[in-house]
Amino acid sequence: MRFIHTADLHIDSPLRGLSRYEGAPLDRLRGATRRALERLVDLAVDEQVDFVLIAGDLYDRDWQDFHTGLFVREQMVRLGRAGIDVYIVQGNHDARGVITRQIPWPGNVRVFSSRTAETVHLPELGAAIHGHSFPDREVPENLALGYPPALPGCFNIGLLHTSLTGMNGHDTYAPATLSDLKSRGYDYWALGHVHARQVVCEVPRVVFSGNLQGRHAGETGIKGCELVTVEGGSIDARFVPLDVVRWHQLRIELQPAHTLDDLLGKVTQALRLAALDAGDVLLAVRVLLAGETQLHAIEARQPGTLAAAVQAAAQDVPGAQVWIEQVKLDLRSPVDRDRLGQGSDALGELVRWVDVLSGDAPALGVFCRATLSDVLGKVPAEVLAALAHEKAGDIPDLGDEAALLALLKDAEATLLARLNAGEAQR
Repeated sequence: MRFIHTADLHIDSPLRGLSRYEGAPLDRLRGATRRALERLVDLAVDEQVDFVLIAGDLYDRDWQDFHTGLFVREQMVRLGRAGIDVYIVQGNHDARGVITRQIPWPGNVRVFSSRTAETVHLPELGAAIHGHSFPDREVPENLALGYPPALPGCFNIGLLHTSLTGMNGHDTYAPATLSDLKSRGYDYWALGHVHARQVVCEVPRVVFSGNLQGRHAGETGIKGCELVTVEGGSIDARFVPLDVVRWHQLRIELQPAHTLDDLLGKVTQALRLAALDAGDVLLAVRVLLAGETQLHAIEARQPGTLAAAVQAAAQDVPGAQVWIEQVKLDLRSPVDRDRLGQGSDALGELVRWVDVLSGDAPALGVFCRATLSDVLGKVPAEVLAALAHEKAGDIPDLGDEAALLALLKDAEATLLARLNAGEAQR
């Protein structure tokens, strides 16, 4: 018996805010979730699997129109023509109470009930699949305890969308413990909801397959599905990459880089390592340049210089498709801050003022709110919403003391670099 376990496809997930990135490969990014599903179907047909399991969040949200549903149905029809059945539980994003438009499924697709746990017995394969869909977006109940006991003489599979006992970055839905899952006596638990692949337990095998396609810079690394072969009760599971866009976050320490050529070399090397074995996958990379370097003064004099250098490095990576999604800076100029703080000039006044604000959290909060509220008030609401959705960190949280302190330090470093550059040119 062979089957595929996948989850969290989030078909047609909206990628907000991309239009602000000049040169962004918009068509490839927006079509990534669809293409990943097509690759999943190709794999299922090529490997001649018996069935495909989808552990929730096939869709990202209610459809804007019927095109999303028709595309997914077309892929299910492809599987049906190859004699492959599909078993689905709905999760918090595609719960019955969320998806309002309906298209009849082809005959090879079975969606488990949202009212109670159900069992599908496959005697010709010696298997039993148990599942329970979400009725609504929020499910605080432990669904696993309502799953029936294992069917004797069968390879039992539990299909469940759950946060287990809680996962960072994921809302708590259908919470359950590993003991709860083991109590059912199943051989394999195909889990969804957590977007990073994780093998929770080997016996029984309990696995989050992760999402099929990363959707933003926070969902990094290789994405794909589990290809499982069962022979004589023995499980052979293999992770298969299927993503078409792969997100990376690279932190590059520039100390002791002194020139733009130094920067180019460091970035090119990091990108080449990230591109190893990428094949035809588009690499979407967020780069953080960090450290104490003379390059900070260059950036202070000509903002955008370092980002352009990173873009140039991406062009030099052979045999790979690289898109630099964003370049962020955490740089400092190599200056003696203590010495500057003792001076009577503008540099000394700046350093002393920053020290005062750094030690007075209420005053720092008042200053930042007064300074930034007017600026943020001029940013269009849709841009603010897009940045918040992407969790890009571009919009400071005015209630976060640590974030405001980091913002203050960054502003000081930039001003010191610019003022120092001005002094050096005299």
